[in-house]
Amino acid sequence: MSAPVQPGSTFRRLFAWPPRPFPARQVAIVRLHGPIAGGGRSAEFVELLRHVRESSKVPAVVLDIDSPGGSATASDDLFLAIQRLAKAKPVVAAIRGVGASGSYLAALGARRIVANPTAVVGSIGVISVSPHLPALLERIGVSVAETRAGRLKGMGSPWREDTDEERAKEQALVDGFYEAFVDRVAEGRGLPRERVVEVATGEVWLAKQAVELGLVDEIGDVERAVEVAAEMAGVPARGAPVRLRRPFFARLVDRFAMRFAASIADEVELRTWNRYRF
Repeated sequence: MSAPVQPGSTFRRLFAWPPRPFPARQVAIVRLHGPIAGGGRSAEFVELLRHVRESSKVPAVVLDIDSPGGSATASDDLFLAIQRLAKAKPVVAAIRGVGASGSYLAALGARRIVANPTAVVGSIGVISVSPHLPALLERIGVSVAETRAGRLKGMGSPWREDTDEERAKEQALVDGFYEAFVDRVAEGRGLPRERVVEVATGEVWLAKQAVELGLVDEIGDVERAVEVAAEMAGVPARGAPVRLRRPFFARLVDRFAMRFAASIADEVELRTWNRYRF
């Protein structure tokens, strides 16, 4: 006689998001690909890192990175999660194609960084993007009424130009993000802060020059990163990709609709709300 179906069990099977079982004693390969956005996507990545950290089956981790960066706060959140993971077990960052801005910041949480020979590395800097459209609005006959309390509330609104005080505040925020980024690089790479400031110009380098600058430890691909992580953990050099598992129904919806919607949402978020970008 089959066991009775519990209320809500079908819903949970269709919509729940349990962690995928990790392969025992293999190096877990966690992919960080594409722009780094805030909200649910970065929270899901942090949750995956927590599962990897707490799993006794995973002796070491390789971060497979190919990302231009993105939200400053989300990137720093990933850095903290990766740093916490690296304190528990060996973590090696492998820059596959692009490890720039926020994704390079995330890589700093690992114990070692390797990069493909033609990988692009660096872009240590901060940019704040905010379109201003008062001339366009005036041309099409649109006016915006603004009622606020607090002289800096509404700073960066696209329907008017910033005041001098608002521009100064904006620059102070950007400078604060920049100083924090420089501090992360200096600490993570063991470099003098003044040396980091010299290279923190927002420019990028190929992997060979990044090694010479001290931003990367060695040239290598993901397989080399697996070998390094396995050696640090004292296990065979075998790696397996891991991710949070989505049930069938969620994957089906994602395939036909959510990927497109998410890509649009990410672009809008990066260009509007996530003004401060690494």
